[in-house]
Amino acid sequence: MKKLFLLAVIGLGIVSCTTQNINKNTMDLPKEWKHSTNIYEVNVRQYTKEGTFKAFEKEMPRLKSMGVKTLWFMPITPIAQEKKKGSLGSPYAASDYTSINPEFGTLNDFKHMVNEAHRLGFEVIIDWVANHTGWDHVWTKTHPEFYLKDPDGKFHIASGMDDIIELDYKNPEMRKAMIDAMKFWVKETNIDGFRCDLASWVEVDFWQQARPEVETVKPLFWLGEFDELETPEYGKVFDVSYSWSWMHKSADYYNKNLPLQDLKDLLVKYSNIGDSSMRAWFTTNHDENSWNGTEYEKYGVITKPMAVFSATWNGVPLLYSGQELPNIKRLEFFEKDVIKWTNTYQVSDFYKTLLSLKSSNPALRGGDPNIGTHLLNTTANDKILAYIRKNGKDEVLVVLNMSKEPVNFIIEDENLSGSFKNVFDGTKRDFNNGKDFNFKVSDYVVFEK
Repeated sequence: MKKLFLLAVIGLGIVSCTTQNINKNTMDLPKEWKHSTNIYEVNVRQYTKEGTFKAFEKEMPRLKSMGVKTLWFMPITPIAQEKKKGSLGSPYAASDYTSINPEFGTLNDFKHMVNEAHRLGFEVIIDWVANHTGWDHVWTKTHPEFYLKDPDGKFHIASGMDDIIELDYKNPEMRKAMIDAMKFWVKETNIDGFRCDLASWVEVDFWQQARPEVETVKPLFWLGEFDELETPEYGKVFDVSYSWSWMHKSADYYNKNLPLQDLKDLLVKYSNIGDSSMRAWFTTNHDENSWNGTEYEKYGVITKPMAVFSATWNGVPLLYSGQELPNIKRLEFFEKDVIKWTNTYQVSDFYKTLLSLKSSNPALRGGDPNIGTHLLNTTANDKILAYIRKNGKDEVLVVLNMSKEPVNFIIEDENLSGSFKNVFDGTKRDFNNGKDFNFKVSDYVVFEK
């Protein structure tokens, strides 16, 4: 029987989490590449001056060199014009599920880009907005019965966002039309999966119905925007879910001076979910950047340690357009606001090191019950997040300064021993001869055995 054990530091002691047994039909398990992939979210509108697929296609070799594996494209469907926000509207307010946003190019442009991405070795997923449409979506004219209605018979506005209206998932014909639309993109463009927007706003039995039907075309990768701690039933359908609780708690930790133990306790809860699904870890995305601030606004001096965590903890790292610059501005959501690219990608090598390690080292595979992930005890448990991941002879050690001050400390844990190499500078260290560290503010280290 395969089991995952997480040893968690509670104060100065070590407590073992509950064991999660894995018992799933092998047909339900993620395909092999999903365990070592990463995801790069592409904001086509803001990525280039042109804001087109053709223009973005020129950037793909650079991203390939940086170690990116999976490209997620924000919605590529046309945007509703009625009640739209700003001058360009929201990509998440579709007017047609089976057409291309002319702002980005043509269907053939998209197909060409997907083919080129596959040639370079990428997987490609697209954003799918199943909960709602814009006010002038084609279905509002051809199938108004597909929508939820208010008592007065008007379309039901989606939860405080007055540019979108909600679909009625009690309607079996609407469900069939939605599934057919998803199949369209797989058949026509050969994409490799979907990032499902607000997945938990849609009844879970729709996803249970949709996934096997859409996958009659080909096996797919499914990333859902939901937190499995809040809606665990969705985790039985999706390969990867969001880690919203972690992202919000970690931002509060930094800005409201919460105890680091709160973050460690939360990691224990996530680990107790087990490995039949995975979590996506990130420091920013399109929503966070535009509405809540850049990663630097949220995390300040621990921005890089948080990025290291996202790439090395059990799950899938998720990056957003421009993080390799780094991008230090909030991007407009409803207007044209191009990322201020330079000829220098200051953080690219940093991410290349992390993404390459994630892809190559078996100890960093996500969702693999053969891997043990252990939080390590230190003499500065209130300031340092240290953990080691083990898969047979392969081990990766990560040590992060999560405080706003320099820290001198010792790792006091039997899970760490032997000789390791620092993945960033190549130096070697034998931890049988001492486990002491002197960290400056923002410091981090990643070692592989």
